[in-house]
Amino acid sequence: MTDDEAGRPPEVAAVGSAVVDRIYALTNLPEPDGGAFVCEESTAVGGVAANVAAGLARLGREAGVVSRVGDDEAGRRVFADLRERGIDVERVQWGDERTSYSLILRDPDGERMIIAGGEAVPNLRLTDSDREYLRRADVIFTSAYAPDPVVADLADLAGGDSGDGSDDPDDPDDRPALAFDLSGPLSELQDRAARRETIDDLLTVCDLFVANEVSARSYLGVGPREAIAELRERGVRRAAVTRGADGALLLDGGEVLEVPAFEVEVADATGAGDAFTAGLVHAWLLGGRSSVEAGRFAAAAAALNCTAEGARGGLPTEDEANELLD
Repeated sequence: MTDDEAGRPPEVAAVGSAVVDRIYALTNLPEPDGGAFVCEESTAVGGVAANVAAGLARLGREAGVVSRVGDDEAGRRVFADLRERGIDVERVQWGDERTSYSLILRDPDGERMIIAGGEAVPNLRLTDSDREYLRRADVIFTSAYAPDPVVADLADLAGGDSGDGSDDPDDPDDRPALAFDLSGPLSELQDRAARRETIDDLLTVCDLFVANEVSARSYLGVGPREAIAELRERGVRRAAVTRGADGALLLDGGEVLEVPAFEVEVADATGAGDAFTAGLVHAWLLGGRSSVEAGRFAAAAAALNCTAEGARGGLPTEDEANELLD
């Protein structure tokens, strides 16, 4: 970001996790009481909020991140990577605790287990300056990995509640749009991230609700197609439930659309869902494309990200995604 752009509000402000990924390629994913051997290991940067911001920056959008890192080597690496990608890091907080991290265990077929740790992201809280920054954005993105008080704050902002009674929640020009990703099963989120009750409250104010098959089932107790129907019944107008190689289902008002996945040579599926979400925000919320066009664009972005190692290894530009579509 240049000096001239420093005072400009971001198009998208991503709130929540910016972490270090410790990736272990294993002989197998161990069963309970079982074991495995590490064939290869590496370290990269990740986190849902940071990944989505990185995807949007790669697509040419002005993006900022509101997160928290520790004042340690890992935190400095996370911060430097965001800045190098042209992402606004003005609202990244520094703490004395450990930078949050993910242990990603991957077998030869690409199946994964992800284990989270570190105190920095769970300690994130929004300041008044953060809230003002977010109000100036066109879109706020967050996920269920953000701390519950933060998600509740964002639901209030999306509902037009600034505390002074001046906002109109029914006026889309008077508030930023809110995109929410139910990234993990509720059992994984317990005591560190968004609570079920907060997610329930958020449904009626979010402009785009995204879930994967596992997280949707944990929250709603049903499969992808039934989850879409349930979200519609609860007042959600735009939603996506991703199904990996089986593509995704989109909800647009009363219409449900099938979005097939693109067939590519997969190097690493880590971050594919985040690339899909970035594509939807870029094309649907900001770009004004139809749900069909936005869904296909998001699927192309997700597929291309799978062709390289790491959560952000294959993030495409808009031209690269459009080339795959063509």
